[in-house]
Amino acid sequence: MNTITDTNFKFPGQKSLYKGKVRAVYNINDNELVMVATDRLSAFDVVMPKGIPYKGQILNQIATKMMDATKDIVPNWLTATPDPNVAVGHLCEPFKVEMVIRGYMSGHAAREYKAGKRMLCGVVMPEGMKENDKFPNPIITPATKAEMGDHDEDISREDILIRGIVSEEDYVVLEDYTRKLFQRGTEIAASRGLILVDTKYEFGKTKEGKIVLIDEIHTPDSSRYFYADGYQERQEKGEAQKQLSKEFVRQWLIANDFQGLEGQTVPFMSDEYIQSVSDRYIELYENITGETFVKADVSNIQERIEANVLAYLK
Repeated sequence: MNTITDTNFKFPGQKSLYKGKVRAVYNINDNELVMVATDRLSAFDVVMPKGIPYKGQILNQIATKMMDATKDIVPNWLTATPDPNVAVGHLCEPFKVEMVIRGYMSGHAAREYKAGKRMLCGVVMPEGMKENDKFPNPIITPATKAEMGDHDEDISREDILIRGIVSEEDYVVLEDYTRKLFQRGTEIAASRGLILVDTKYEFGKTKEGKIVLIDEIHTPDSSRYFYADGYQERQEKGEAQKQLSKEFVRQWLIANDFQGLEGQTVPFMSDEYIQSVSDRYIELYENITGETFVKADVSNIQERIEANVLAYLK
């Protein structure tokens, strides 16, 4: 099972290399970024010990398609995709917050709600809601962007402004773009028989000072989807929703006594389990894009990526 879990390329004009939980970002001549999506799997802000076959390709290709489908409403950083696992775009200074937007009370919001909290990131959650109920209106619940190994933390709009993490002028734009993207994502999902439940967007500023969408968008790692068919019936019966997201991995980890807390050990992942996760990601790709997934050649992923990026940079 050939996977790519780390990269240490040396590209012409390379100024720096930043490694996130899943992506490696190469700065080329302080002008453009080469972003390599690896097959690393992160859950509860912890990177799992084994890679997931084709996961990087899946994330990169979904993000590319979704950036293309939203560029008319929100500008983005992307300029090229020279390899199935690689995106190239404008050098940006990232904002230190993730813009999380939730249309439904699921995942982290539901866990907080069950714990008795009715306020998330300074936003009130109505009384009397059940897990996976739709919010009256989508709510924006930002998180601070953690370094690798640290946990992202919930933060309110007020705290972002008070701490000067983002200026008010810029934050207004981030909120506007977040709502527009979520609306478009909701429409795209509906056309595929899906519900876009919640998602996160990341933004940066170009050297010219323009705010653009960066990183990934509407992927199963950054978003949660439900199947629309049967959603209402399942809610009425109090049944779990059929999900298309990374939540199935989180639930497996929770069932195996792991939530990224101190002293906990990542449970053993057998080859069979790894393969089942890969199969689920392919299913996610095909449902989200409405296209058949074409597996790239993985006989030597490192060599393939390096050759394609070098050809592009020439």
